[in-house]
Amino acid sequence: MNNQQNQNLQGSSQMPAQQSHGGHELFDAHEAISGLVGGMEQYLLYEQHVQDPELQTMLQQHQTFLTQLYNTLVETLKTGQKPSVPTQTYNMTQNNDVVYGMQPSQPKKPAQSANELNDQCISSFMMGCLKSAASSFTMAALESTNPVMRRVFQDSVPNLIEMAYEVFLYQNKNQYYQVPQLKQEDMQNYMNSFAPIQGQMPH
Repeated sequence: MNNQQNQNLQGSSQMPAQQSHGGHELFDAHEAISGLVGGMEQYLLYEQHVQDPELQTMLQQHQTFLTQLYNTLVETLKTGQKPSVPTQTYNMTQNNDVVYGMQPSQPKKPAQSANELNDQCISSFMMGCLKSAASSFTMAALESTNPVMRRVFQDSVPNLIEMAYEVFLYQNKNQYYQVPQLKQEDMQNYMNSFAPIQGQMPH
């Protein structure tokens, strides 16, 4: 093997920072960021249909946070370096009281016109965007070779989960998302189905 070929096979430590991304990383990063863009654009469409001021405020808070996250991701993708604005922490405004149990409700069917889109629909759409982003960000983090890109995706997943949980709590208190429970006996059986390891872990 001649010297030229040998140099080409050397590690990425000698590459410029903006080129220190692997192929799989770029494919998954592109997909994740494109999905985020789609979610942000959907939020724009939803905004005009929201009726509840509380949901409107939540949607706008999400938009603000996701815009900064998007800029952080794009900068990291372009430079491969630590972004000028690091990953922020999203703090939800909902309390985390969950209403358990099922109440009778009307069967759901797809809306037949945009006028039928209500806050139940909008919050469900928001949830779909956030769940999708959390999944694609996790996959992108697992495929990232650039340590900064990986860290930005990785640190963003808890924020997306927090936003999705906030939407869930809003849906739950408005009976849009009901949470069934197992019988007490069955629940106890599941909760007690694992036992801790006693003593030291084997070496």
